[in-house]
Amino acid sequence: MAFKLLSALPVILFLAACEAGKQMPKLSNKKLCADSECSHPILIARAIQDYYPGDCRFIPIQKGQLVYVYAMLKDRGNLFWAGSVQNTYYGEQEARIGHFPSSVVEETYAIMPATTEVKTTNWDFYCN
Repeated sequence: MAFKLLSALPVILFLAACEAGKQMPKLSNKKLCADSECSHPILIARAIQDYYPGDCRFIPIQKGQLVYVYAMLKDRGNLFWAGSVQNTYYGEQEARIGHFPSSVVEETYAIMPATTEVKTTNWDFYCN
């Protein structure tokens, strides 16, 4: 009996690892960034309302939070931006990175112009 349990363990671990990440549909095929790696923030924005996401591609945002915007999706996804927010949980800081509707924030400080068009990849919409 113990042998059967031990032989099933790798299969169970593999299935758990497969469920840990999920490829989600692309919101857009292109995005505008400050550089070709989208590594520099374009602007800082402040949330004007709370946002609770419907799936793991998006980040929750609380009214008043500062958001660092790194990319603006183009074409069919042009209503969404990609960025990061800082959340505090039990005294610990955590950076959350993902997409959010541009309508829930207002631009407060422009850092760099978003003049570089970059193709999105599947990793842009991968969920952990």
